[in-house]
Amino acid sequence: MKIKKVVVIGSGTMGCGIAAQLCNANISVTLLDLTTEITEKAKERIYKSRPPLLIDKSKIENISIGNINDNFNLVSQADWIVEAVVERIDIKHNIYEKIFKTRKNGSIVSSNTSSIPIKVLSENLSDEEKKDFCITHFFNPVRYMDLLEIVKSENNDLEKIKSLKEFCEKDLGKGTIICNDTPGFLGNRIGVFAMQVAMTEAFKMKLTIEEADAVFGRPMGIPKTGVFGLYDLIGIDLMADVLKSFIKELPENDQFQEVAKEIPLVKKLIETGYTGRKGKGGFYRMNKTDNKKILEGINLETGKYSISKKFNLGSEKMDIVNLINRKDKYGEYAWSVISKIIKYASSLVPEITDKFNDIDEAMRLGFNWTKGPFEMLKEIGVKNFFEKIESFENNKFLENLSKTKDENFYGERQLYTELETLGKIKPKAKKLDKNNSAEIYRFNDFNIVEFTTKANALDYDSMDSLKNATDKPLIIINEAMQFSAGVNLSYTMDFADKGDFKSIEKFVKYFQETCKHLKYSKFPVVSAPSGLALGGGFEVLCQSNFVVSHTNIVVGLVETIVGLIPAGGGCKEMLWRWSQTEEAKKDPDYAPLKVFDIIGYAKTATSPIEAEPLKYLKPEDKKIMSRNSLLSASKEIIENNNNFNPPEEANFKLSGKAVYEKMIKMLEKLYNDKIILDHGMQVGKELAYVLSGGDTTPEVKLTEDDVYKLELDAFMRLIETQKTQDRIKHTLATGKPLVN
Repeated sequence: MKIKKVVVIGSGTMGCGIAAQLCNANISVTLLDLTTEITEKAKERIYKSRPPLLIDKSKIENISIGNINDNFNLVSQADWIVEAVVERIDIKHNIYEKIFKTRKNGSIVSSNTSSIPIKVLSENLSDEEKKDFCITHFFNPVRYMDLLEIVKSENNDLEKIKSLKEFCEKDLGKGTIICNDTPGFLGNRIGVFAMQVAMTEAFKMKLTIEEADAVFGRPMGIPKTGVFGLYDLIGIDLMADVLKSFIKELPENDQFQEVAKEIPLVKKLIETGYTGRKGKGGFYRMNKTDNKKILEGINLETGKYSISKKFNLGSEKMDIVNLINRKDKYGEYAWSVISKIIKYASSLVPEITDKFNDIDEAMRLGFNWTKGPFEMLKEIGVKNFFEKIESFENNKFLENLSKTKDENFYGERQLYTELETLGKIKPKAKKLDKNNSAEIYRFNDFNIVEFTTKANALDYDSMDSLKNATDKPLIIINEAMQFSAGVNLSYTMDFADKGDFKSIEKFVKYFQETCKHLKYSKFPVVSAPSGLALGGGFEVLCQSNFVVSHTNIVVGLVETIVGLIPAGGGCKEMLWRWSQTEEAKKDPDYAPLKVFDIIGYAKTATSPIEAEPLKYLKPEDKKIMSRNSLLSASKEIIENNNNFNPPEEANFKLSGKAVYEKMIKMLEKLYNDKIILDHGMQVGKELAYVLSGGDTTPEVKLTEDDVYKLELDAFMRLIETQKTQDRIKHTLATGKPLVN
């Protein structure tokens, strides 16, 4: 069945998110609510949303609006009707009655509920109507969260469910998992349980919130917010409502009942308006002292706030085995939390799904975990786990595993999709090399480089892996949230603090050499970005021969924010791209001025469509809605380029002083208007010098190496200044820019 028209009923957060994603896929969608005024405001929210729900603002043209009184007849034209109204069963039942009276024969009807069972939602439907009714549980924000759970019932037309899954996977780009009708489905059942275990164990073991968040975070392969930070982000009051729903729906002997019990401190926070970031604060709050904002954290025993001090566990790298084997309270806490999560998840097989690794994928797609509970068990090792665990009675999965002692119990990953993904082929691929920052795999007749650092920040080891992997066609791709957030600034500052600028220069030069090597390699190099591709990450991407981009990217050269200029070939590549335009052929200063504006303002694009006008991406670069399709699209490029020839080396004719003076006038205006300060002026001058070609004239032909040299020299002059170092340290400490 083809889905060409969709009606979404309900224009709240989720309704808007679903409608926007349908717009992104160029599907005609109608958004209905109580009044047209409500949907008009919803459409405006979609258009202005930050982060943007649309991959390009022009996609808003795919959406029509109306109200459920005057425009309900539009339901009769829809292939799929999505109900996303308030979580009240009586309201939903009334909507379904109207939908099934109006819809065309065979159209799919689904609810976006996160907690109400399908048997309750569909209790008033006929058997024939139940065939076409399911739950489509999107995660918020819809554009950015990969998970979509399709909850089926025994009444469903399974072929129709399969066709909906294929549409959502390929057209909407969702990691779509079909699951049974159980409370919380897959993601929330395990994810919320994990949060509650992490919280209740922190209370029991008298940890500070900072200590608990440091453990239940990156060292476990969980986002850095930790548990208390995540509670504040979601909303403490909302989480309380979620827990009440689980308590109501789950049997009394379910382990969830124990961890969902009301905590007096949490009750008090809600009653006093401390509901998280949306309220006055939560477990963390911002307070003003001497006109300075200070982050404070709550004491779990006294309920009093004090200045929050980031807790250093010693390593943020994911290493579960070493974490649970620590001989301190943090190791004890980690083991207590992880073992309880594994026990609970495994006790639900096959009740919530007979494919246990679907639980892992739900946690990866819906909660951004690096590994799910069964992968954690695999990493710990079956023998080690059972030597350490105390009891697992009435848990058939663990009882069977304890008998077989099968260390290879896991089998294949990502069974939920038929697409050939990186996660599927890694276990089959030959691991050629591994260092602290990246891994190289050989699969069939091509290589894969996967970065493995925090935010995939780049360093010497990253470059080594790239350089060593070009003996075959190469795909640069990963499963992490980010392609690469840029060069590792902490790595750079370690040298700067010691006054070892020679080592910084050596690294930047090696970075340049590596990027040039990628560009002119004998075999094609394909970058397949998703998430952040900033600074040095973008320089790797733009000096690859081909790009296959996920629609959820953020790309750009943002070095000026930290008082630097792009020095891995970013200035050079952007100059070259803009110099190929018709305008640049008529005006030699057109390209330098354009690039000066883009890099100077550290402009970023939040989708491939936004990236093209800035020339961060080229029209021929592939754009993919489904992240799971990045690898197969990259493979296809390699297969189609058996007779690959590297590009010819670029050269430049720049006007030097003439265009430099134009740039200085622009800087002086910004300085006089106090948009930039002293160091902003200095950074701008260094960028202007590079983009103007330095001491050159239009008659001189500059090579790529000449521009690389200009980049390197300017970078080194800036990194040696105290004000650039201050900017970097401030950004590393706060995540925010320093204007100096």
